[in-house]
Amino acid sequence: MTSLTGKTALVTGASRGIGRASALALARAGAQVLVHYSSGEKEADAVVAEIRAAGGNAEKVAANLREADGPHTLAKRVRAIIGGRLDILVANAGIAKATSIEDTTVQDFDDLFAVNVRAPYFLVQQLLPVMCKGSSIVLLSSLAARASVGTLSAYAATKGAIDTLVRHFAQALGERGVRVNAVAPGVVATDMSRFAKTDEGRDFTLGIQALKRIAQPEDIGGAVAFLASDNARWITGETLHVDGGSKL
Repeated sequence: MTSLTGKTALVTGASRGIGRASALALARAGAQVLVHYSSGEKEADAVVAEIRAAGGNAEKVAANLREADGPHTLAKRVRAIIGGRLDILVANAGIAKATSIEDTTVQDFDDLFAVNVRAPYFLVQQLLPVMCKGSSIVLLSSLAARASVGTLSAYAATKGAIDTLVRHFAQALGERGVRVNAVAPGVVATDMSRFAKTDEGRDFTLGIQALKRIAQPEDIGGAVAFLASDNARWITGETLHVDGGSKL
């Protein structure tokens, strides 16, 4: 992978799961990483400590992205730490809720869109002044955006919105030399996919995949780091499916 030495990166939701794996992958490539968290401060501390123990540079930064001004607060805190330049933004923070159409509440729907769509949209907006030619934005989509998987209709709608935003952001920011892409995982062994740890969930997951194992967060973190690197310098406006050949 092209070295990210001298680059600064912000990863939202980086205290665990795919966000943690992405932060560690970026740090291994040499980037200074800001580890965002909302409530998992101890977990964020552990990620920062792991990066520093390996000789890297990391800081933690907190903000509640469920709140309307959360992205603005986070952007302000990030800019206070890094100064005038952010090279990589990984908008990973997200929530999911498996609920039937009949049982989905207005609050469920609003919470999903607040964290999964509104937050990355306005975080991009607020951080644009410190992003420049060569900067890379990576959003998190999902297999659910292109295929029906369980009772995830509202969550899937948020990830469909992300796929749309990727194209619009890429077109709008291309003149600045800022690339915008998304990674779309399938089922990954994280807290968000607890069902995959059951026999029924494992059988279902393996049944929809061409590659017969359960994905680990590191499988996704590597793809995020690739899109953030110069090796992906001619890729923008794309959603990269990193799902083991799910629902082919």
